[in-house]
Amino acid sequence: MPLDFLRKVFSEFPQEAAVIHQAEAVSFAGLSGRMEAIRSRLVQQGVPRGAVVAIESGYSPDAIAMLLALIEYGAIAVPLAPPVGPTRGALLQLGQVEYRSSFDLSGVLRIERTDIAAGHQLYKALRSEGHPGLTLFTSGSSGEPKAVVHDMTRLLRKYHVRRHRLRTMLFLLFDHIGGLDTLFQSLSNACTSVIPRDRTPESVAATIERHQVQVLPSSPSFLTMLLLSGANLRHDLSSLRYITYGAEVMPASTLGLLARAFPTVKLMQKYGLTELGTLRSQSQANDSLLVRIGGEGFETRIVDGILQVRAESSMLGYLNAPSPFTEDGWFITGDMVEQQGEFLRIQGRASDLINVGGQKVHPSEVESVIHELDNISEVAVSGRPHPFMGQVVIARIVLVSPEDARELEQRVRQHCRTRLKPYQVPVQVVLTEGLLHTERDKVTRR
Repeated sequence: MPLDFLRKVFSEFPQEAAVIHQAEAVSFAGLSGRMEAIRSRLVQQGVPRGAVVAIESGYSPDAIAMLLALIEYGAIAVPLAPPVGPTRGALLQLGQVEYRSSFDLSGVLRIERTDIAAGHQLYKALRSEGHPGLTLFTSGSSGEPKAVVHDMTRLLRKYHVRRHRLRTMLFLLFDHIGGLDTLFQSLSNACTSVIPRDRTPESVAATIERHQVQVLPSSPSFLTMLLLSGANLRHDLSSLRYITYGAEVMPASTLGLLARAFPTVKLMQKYGLTELGTLRSQSQANDSLLVRIGGEGFETRIVDGILQVRAESSMLGYLNAPSPFTEDGWFITGDMVEQQGEFLRIQGRASDLINVGGQKVHPSEVESVIHELDNISEVAVSGRPHPFMGQVVIARIVLVSPEDARELEQRVRQHCRTRLKPYQVPVQVVLTEGLLHTERDKVTRR
């Protein structure tokens, strides 16, 4: 059974809190009981093994139990965390979802059949093996999202080895590979998973204080907002032992501020992809962007400055795109890296690179310099077409408090001239009031 290793943990710590959600603590025995009830419901409603079932929910004890029940049942789970909005129907079609499941405010489970048939060869392969599956969607920032299909038997292997028991916040989303990695790390080590009421800095900080959270997995965008909000100063966060960050490039300026704000906390850069799972990692130091990645089941290499990974936990493939693997099984990540001994510095997506007259500009490098200035909440740097230079650098900025646009542009450009090469300096600074990050806390550059 794919979850035998978790069942063993649940039986060893039956009365320990598995999940805390909205002041409700659910024990491992209670979580196991919810799994059994859902399994019975699946049988009662005639949901066949191998069915593709969407879980339309954010993190909750019921949603977690639903995911685990589907894995044990041999189904193919498709988590869809809010906000999905008008794209929900498109994702249901893209994922070939046959059943939709959701919970109302009182925790009552609803399962309904769609009119969609799931006949893709990847799904057929899972069914022929009798293996549970997982379908996740890439962000689709440069086009239509890709539907990624995993064999859960393979994806779960890395969690069989127990590690540390630490009270952990489920901050990253339920349909995010990093969020699921946090969940399975917590469950497999009998940790208590704490779900915040919402993902604002104030709510997260209050939840850490109230429940003595020890591990905060997050993103650079959120950590920047946390420091700007001052919520870390209004709440006692002394219980924290680890802050992990990933999903996008961390600005060096933000990392330095974070290291000073949390001198007793271990800061760890994480690296993972929807297509591969999450690699084990070790940062060189709290204030260093150098990281060592890999671990059992993962191999890495660099080809033409781009990171490639070969993993036992690799996806089976895409539902709507050709295989991205090389003939010898390496996944081309699209992430540019700089190697320094056994450590790497991740520079960002190759697709985000700006070409200014033949000179390459990494947006994250410019963003980090702009973040050194006061009154800057968010920054997104991108390229704009230019008839002679190919592209020029544009910076979109969200402010903490109002400021004259011309004065802002002047001080941004002046500061960048002291820290960057001329071709890296933004030719235009655009003030915006909208958010510059997605619901998955990635900078929106396009």
